[in-house]
This record gives sequence, C-alpha cells and structure tokens, in this order.
Amino acid sequence: MEFIFYDMAFLILFVLVIAGVLYSRRKNIKKEGLLLLYKTEWGIRFIEKVGKKYKRTLKILSYVSITMGYFLMAGVFYLFGKIFWIYLTKSEIVRQIKIPPIMPLVPYIDKIIPGFPPFYFAYFIIILAIIAIPHEFAHGIFAAYNKIKIKKTGFGFFPFFFPVFLAAFVEPDEKQMQKKGKFGQMAILSAGTFANLLTAIFFFFIILLFFSLSFNQTGVIFDDYAFSIVETISITMVNNIPLSNPNYEQVSGLMKKEGFNEIIAGEKKYLGVRNVLEQGEELQLYDDTPAIRSGLGKIITQIDGINTENFELFTQKLSEKSPGETIMIETFEKGEKKNYEIILSESPYRKNTAWLGIYFLGTPAIIENHYTIIPLIGKTNTFYQSFDSTGFILFIYNLLEWTILISLSVALVNMLPVGIFDGGRFFYLTIWGITKREKIGKKAFKFMTYLFLLILLLMMVSWALNVF
Repeated sequence: MEFIFYDMAFLILFVLVIAGVLYSRRKNIKKEGLLLLYKTEWGIRFIEKVGKKYKRTLKILSYVSITMGYFLMAGVFYLFGKIFWIYLTKSEIVRQIKIPPIMPLVPYIDKIIPGFPPFYFAYFIIILAIIAIPHEFAHGIFAAYNKIKIKKTGFGFFPFFFPVFLAAFVEPDEKQMQKKGKFGQMAILSAGTFANLLTAIFFFFIILLFFSLSFNQTGVIFDDYAFSIVETISITMVNNIPLSNPNYEQVSGLMKKEGFNEIIAGEKKYLGVRNVLEQGEELQLYDDTPAIRSGLGKIITQIDGINTENFELFTQKLSEKSPGETIMIETFEKGEKKNYEIILSESPYRKNTAWLGIYFLGTPAIIENHYTIIPLIGKTNTFYQSFDSTGFILFIYNLLEWTILISLSVALVNMLPVGIFDGGRFFYLTIWGITKREKIGKKAFKFMTYLFLLILLLMMVSWALNVF
C-alpha cells in the first residue's frame, strides 16, 4: 500500500484528536480577526529565561537580525517583482504553471504542480512545528530581552479549515512594545524571520550530508532533442504538402496532432516545431536525429551494457562509436528500465563523428523521480538513486528538502512590507526613523500595502486570462 493512504489516515486521526482536545478546552479559544486562537502559557518560562540570561549575545544578534531583515526585504522585493513581470509578459509560462499566484502551501500540492516532490500531511505538520515554534519563540526571546512581558502563547486556526491549519503565536504586551524604541521593536519583528533563515541554513547542511551518504549517480539527463533555428519563409514542405508562400499559420495548420511532422526547409528535413520565435518569423525545429526518431527517454543509464553514471562517461562511450553503428541504450522512465536499439547518424557539425541528436543545457539533478528544488544538491544533468528499496531514504530527503524551501519562503514572505506581516511594521518603523515623522511612516506603510494588493490583483487577472 502506498504511503499516501497511511498519510490520509493520519490526517483524519489528527483532525479528530485535535478537535476533541480543543472541544474539551473550548474556554481557552478566542476569535481574533480571521483566526481562532487557543491561548496557553506553554514555553513562557523558557522564553523569559533565555531573554534575560543571554543579554550580551542577544544584543549582538539584534543588529544581525535587523540587518538580515533588510536583506530579506530586498530579496522579496526582487522576487515579487520578477514574478509580477513573468505573469504580465510571459503568457506561455503562466499557461504551463496553471496555478494561481496566490496559492497556499497545502498537503498534496505536488498533485497540482508536476515535478515537485511529494508533500504529505505528515510533512505539513512536522515542518509547521519546525518553522513556527522557532519563529515565535525568537519573537518572544527578543521581546523578553527588551523587558516586554509575554502574555500568552498558543496556536491559531483558520475557521474555514478548523482544526487542520495551524499557526503558532507568542503574544507580547502590545502597550509595552509600542513604548520601546524603534531599534528594539525592529529587532523583535525581524527575529522570527531570522530564526527561519537559521533553520534553513541548518537543514541545508543536514541535507548535504544526508544526500552524500544516501544517493549515488546512476545516469545522465539530457534536456532536449537537437534543434535548429529556421526562417519560416524558407520552409517548402510540411508533411509532403508543398508551400509557395509559407508563414507560421500555414505551417501549424498542416501539422498532425500526433506522430512526427516532417518539415522541409532548404534541403534539410526536420521533425516538428520546438518553439516559435520572432512572432512566427523564425522557428526552432527539431532536427531529424536518431534520438527523436526513437523517442529516446531523457534519463540514460547505460550504453551497450556500460553504466553512464556521469556526463564524462557518457560522452566518452559515445565518442567511441561511429556513424551507422547500432548501439543499445538503457533508460529509466517512470520507475522502470527501458531499452532502445538505435542506429547512430553522422554529425552535421563534425565529419565521421557519430551523432545521437541530444543536447545538455544544465538542468538540476533528478533525485529518484523529481528535479531537486534546492541548488547545489547534486550535479546538473545527473540522475541519482538511493540504495534503499523501501523508499524511507527518499521520504526523509523530501522532508528535508521541503523544510528548507518552506523555511526560506516564510522568511522572505514575512518581510513583505504589508500590514499582515512583520515586514509591514518593520517598514513603517524604518520610514519613520529615516524621515523622523511618524505620519510619513504610516502613509508609506499604507501605500506599500495597497500597492502589493494591487499587484496581486493584476497577477490574478493575468493568470485568469491565460488559464481560462
């Protein structure tokens, strides 16, 4: 039985247990804004102890935390702007992504976004604890260091998803906090994202060690079949139908829905359109090569029974072959090995050189069955497998990968200069400090909040127009 069924059973059990516990202690639940808050005093003693005991360390870390806050805010500005530009100008990418720009990270999101590692409910709960507890405790510790009373700790729930979607919180005395100087407030506000950044760094080193001990290179991954750039007006025939005044509409209209589409341009044959350039004036056409003719899978593990676990071995083995020679290629596709018998052709670029007809662009490594979403994990264009047949190693690896990704995402998003995030008040205090006028700080804060809401609205409109 696949793990997802156990995971869904765990989800149901978790909901029932949490619902029972909260119902029995319903007097502690209060509604504040969009959240239902379950208030306790758990961890307050620890927070106050650390905040009062390590004053010299926390003083230094206050400067580091605020500095990191500005770097994260700059980073989220850049990323947000880049995503906004893609949604407005790259309609083809938006159509491929399909998901809306506002998409909560929910269990099983990998079923919506192909290529992502599995995101089980068990991951969701574990990562939530790893991220939320240090985040909120960091707020509390820096508040205690600044002699601000911690009133309550606890968990929050969104009413529409009650009791599944949780959030942790530490509630400092707001009146005391407002009386503190700008530096102290900014240190408290940035402490949570600083804790998330440290969490991401810590787990990054863990995953590097875990990966090096648990996975081996077993193949190479090529990016695509060989292609050429061709002027549309040079095309003379599509699927044996002559063209006198060719344009892109004519070419695409003569294409078959399935199978090879033979295109003649000049004296050369091509096998279909890869991409459209210059508004159809130029086309990227797949070359007529042994690889595309055979439908060769993109993860190659052997050539003539010899393992090709890295790019160097693959190119060396292929360089030993001659044009017209028949070779056996083993690939890994959808969890299974597949064999191809391929007759090599001659390279159009080097005489007497065997040509398979593939190219390598430098894509991320594939870990078992998905591209790694963290840079520096594995070599590019390389396929990795673990020695574990039970799937436990991959389960742990995916958990570590999601922990890093979500820790960084929370650190960045939380520094958005928008009202609901720590970055909103952080930004307001910054502008107030620069201008020496609180009124300007408040106006700048409101302006940024409305600006980001407008950008999100425009991105949603762009997504809707391209997807539907």
